[in-house]
Amino acid sequence: PEAVRELCRAARQNGADTPLDEPSRHAMRLAAERMACEALRVLAIAVVEGAEIDARAGFEGLRGRGVLLGLVGQIDPPRAEVKDAVARCREAGIKPVMVTGDHKATGHAIAKELGIAKDGDGVVDGRELEQMSDSVLAERIAGISVFARVHPAQKLRIVDAYQKRHEVVAMTGDGVNDTPALVKADVGVAMGITGTEVAKEAAKIVISDDNFATIIAAVEEGRVVYRNLKKVVLYLLSTSVAEVLVLLTALTLGYPPPLAAVQILWINLVAEGTVTINLIMEPAEGDEMRQKPISPHEPLLTRLLLSRMAFMTPAIAGSTLGWFIYRLSTGVSFPQAQTETFTVLAVGQWFNVLNCRSETGSALNFSILKNPWLIGGLVIGNVLQAAVVFLPSLNDVFHTVPFSLKEVVAIGVVASLVLWVEELRKLVVRTRMARLAVG
Repeated sequence: PEAVRELCRAARQNGADTPLDEPSRHAMRLAAERMACEALRVLAIAVVEGAEIDARAGFEGLRGRGVLLGLVGQIDPPRAEVKDAVARCREAGIKPVMVTGDHKATGHAIAKELGIAKDGDGVVDGRELEQMSDSVLAERIAGISVFARVHPAQKLRIVDAYQKRHEVVAMTGDGVNDTPALVKADVGVAMGITGTEVAKEAAKIVISDDNFATIIAAVEEGRVVYRNLKKVVLYLLSTSVAEVLVLLTALTLGYPPPLAAVQILWINLVAEGTVTINLIMEPAEGDEMRQKPISPHEPLLTRLLLSRMAFMTPAIAGSTLGWFIYRLSTGVSFPQAQTETFTVLAVGQWFNVLNCRSETGSALNFSILKNPWLIGGLVIGNVLQAAVVFLPSLNDVFHTVPFSLKEVVAIGVVASLVLWVEELRKLVVRTRMARLAVG
């Protein structure tokens, strides 16, 4: 509207042309702003009698010759699910920012309706952005929620300004003009339906349904995958270090090896292997989108992970080695003591995989039913372990001997030590979190 207004000399009303004086121009400007504030995309319609329009030659030759016919308001209503997706964004610590070609008032109105812009947030258009230096933009950008009437080079500046603040930037786009910003962003997201092939090639992710809510679902799924990878790392490290501790401590104290070489191999390949991949397939815990974003510089072995290992590893090693020493002291044969110790270690690892399913949630519930793969892995692991211990054809191969039902129950109780230690830690953490929430 502001560009067309500059070309017009008059306004047509009721079939008559009246001069477009300054009060009329001001009234037109107010009407356009009022429509824009209602989230309408405003177009000005004018006619130039006896003139041919050549966009390549520019419109300077038309200045002062146009007759304004009126203003038209259009609206492209956002999808119903977008507002909820924006709310989930904010809950997850992600700041949504609108970069639009619309008038700043239109963009601001839509942004407020969707929850992208809050009271006090800044709105900047292309002309204002052009006048800002990079340093000023970097200082102000944290408080800006809407960028309006921007051109491609300015989109690139916006992405760069966020990255200079060490933010991880995801940029969505569908046109050729969006390509530089899509490449520059940490995660370029192209639209699969309306997006150009150039935009799709430049992006790291293509959304097949052009739905903003799908991006949020992808973020949640990414957090689930990352959390599950850390669960597996915790499980493998805590159990592997426990094995080493058992062997080294026994040798240091002068005891014979608590585990045969083939038994160690069995533990690593079968006892762990039947549950490791299954743990990666854990479903979402439900609080992924209430957690803070993970820094790209965060180490895989975080302080929390190492602190949990400090409880798990000694519990597994202590119960395993303690059972071995105790059984030797009761006078049982070395093959039986070694077999029982081998089983204690395997069962302890299965209890530990239950611990690793959640940082704070108790394992003493039915949530494991949400992961049938893990249930299946535990069942298979138990069946295979029983076969190694009780089938005569496998006893010679794995240096095992059968033991009674009484020992089976006792082994289960002793091996569960790691579960109760971690349950106590989780209880302390949940109690502390509840107190902080109340405070």
